[in-house]
Amino acid sequence: MRILVTGGTGQLGSAVVARLRAAGEEVRVLSRRAGPDVVRGDLRTGRGVDSAVAGVDAIVHCATDFRHETTLARTLAEAARWAGGPHLVYVSIVGVDRVPLGYYRAKHETEQFIASSGLPYTIQRATQFHGLVRTLLAGASRLPVVPVPRISFQPVDVRDVARRLASVVLDDPAGRVADFGGPEILTAAELAAAVGEVSGRVRRIVPLKVPGETFRAYADGGHLAPEHRDGEITFREYLAEHARM
Repeated sequence: MRILVTGGTGQLGSAVVARLRAAGEEVRVLSRRAGPDVVRGDLRTGRGVDSAVAGVDAIVHCATDFRHETTLARTLAEAARWAGGPHLVYVSIVGVDRVPLGYYRAKHETEQFIASSGLPYTIQRATQFHGLVRTLLAGASRLPVVPVPRISFQPVDVRDVARRLASVVLDDPAGRVADFGGPEILTAAELAAAVGEVSGRVRRIVPLKVPGETFRAYADGGHLAPEHRDGEITFREYLAEHARM
């Protein structure tokens, strides 16, 4: 198959590209940055997108923009329709319809747009990536006392998500498929302790109840997929791997 990966030089996109190429697929990368085997294009302005989409059988849409998420999808969908309607796979987040965070709302709006676009599509939601959780907690671990919200996360490795995306893009379009979650659900305190141990900065951790509608949704588990623990790489395994780098 000829497959276009948007955002193919990013953290998730590059893992998807590697997975598909290892499987022998013909992969084209769309990115604003120049690089080997990259088609330069900008989904915000539309520059270069028609050329990137031309002749492909499927698209894995990994590119994201906190402020222009739906705009990117609209630009891509318009080019895809002119290109004959390839299978569009969109990467979303577990809980976008339950957690009232601005970025989540934008992802949910984009899901709805894609579902009504007339293109053959698959929507794959995943839980939070290991790297995001680590970044959120690493800064706090430098403090003498580490305050963390009294919530849990289900972090997942981008390589595991890439494995799932490489599978669904080769299947028939399936609408919204089952959520994809990490192998463990851990409290923020447990995750912060793991980050501190690996970094050598063991600190006192203080779980706090955080007010507000968004954190209430997190505390209720709106961002979790407890029935879908499909990821294989645990958070501690991820931390240990990065500590060796």
